[in-house]
Amino acid sequence: MKDKVLVTGSNGFIGKRLVSVLSDGFIVKAVVRQLKSSACIDKAYEIGEISGSTEWKACLDDVNTIVHLAGVAHNNSNVNDYINEVNVKGTINLARQAVNMGVKRFIFISTISVLGIKSKKPFNESSIMFPQSFAAECKCKAENALLKIAENSSLEVVIIRPALVYGIDAPGNVGKLVKLVQKIPFLPFGFCKNKRSFISVDNLIDFIKMCIHHPKAANKIFCISDDFDISIREFTDSIATGLNKKLIQLPVPIILMRLGARLVGKSSIAEQLLGNLQVDSSNVQDTLGWTPPYTMEQVMASLSESKK
Repeated sequence: MKDKVLVTGSNGFIGKRLVSVLSDGFIVKAVVRQLKSSACIDKAYEIGEISGSTEWKACLDDVNTIVHLAGVAHNNSNVNDYINEVNVKGTINLARQAVNMGVKRFIFISTISVLGIKSKKPFNESSIMFPQSFAAECKCKAENALLKIAENSSLEVVIIRPALVYGIDAPGNVGKLVKLVQKIPFLPFGFCKNKRSFISVDNLIDFIKMCIHHPKAANKIFCISDDFDISIREFTDSIATGLNKKLIQLPVPIILMRLGARLVGKSSIAEQLLGNLQVDSSNVQDTLGWTPPYTMEQVMASLSESKK
């Protein structure tokens, strides 16, 4: 009999693709907050708002594994109390009910930003948590709570901290960069030689799929990336190649870009584009034997296909 996997946030950027991939091999219970937002999913379970009091029992029957993607992100208008309710209390509540329902494994998709928004040396699983936003703080709290639940129950917890995720319809800064490259033939990154780690949505999903069953993934934290680092110039050049667009990188001094960002209150965004954030994924390879199956060129090439 096929294992049952519950996927929260199944109508999101990662969730939609994950449900599609897992449907070949697993019985997938795709959970959304509202059914009207799940047109891309054949069958979904409506859970309503996720909070510390959400009732999950009807969704958890015979479920072996939960992949928890749902959370508040990419929305600056959300107040802190709401972010905490969804990302912390909602996660803890789901995990506790999973214990009561006999779920074997809980895979939590966190973020590399729990370790900070810049790195002097590559982040790994031993790096000290240093969140720079309230949302990242909430991810830290959720991670710690899940590990404690795992210590005191039979629930196996797997925490995945992905680098910035890219791919078709990516939200946040990646989505904004894709739109810029589509509309503007010039970008100011000619002098940029920073080093940043990324991970494609395809590689992340492949890794999540491995974590569903791999015995050595139980109760582990994994920092995950495509396993190479590039500059923001190289990244946007790769987007342009994928879109079949010509892109000229203007030689704007980095100090001027940082100054301009500071003047308009966007220093954190500038750091995310211009600073270094490297991820050491060697533990993933050593522990699980996983290597990214898709190249950046392959994933970026799909950007042009999606526009046809």
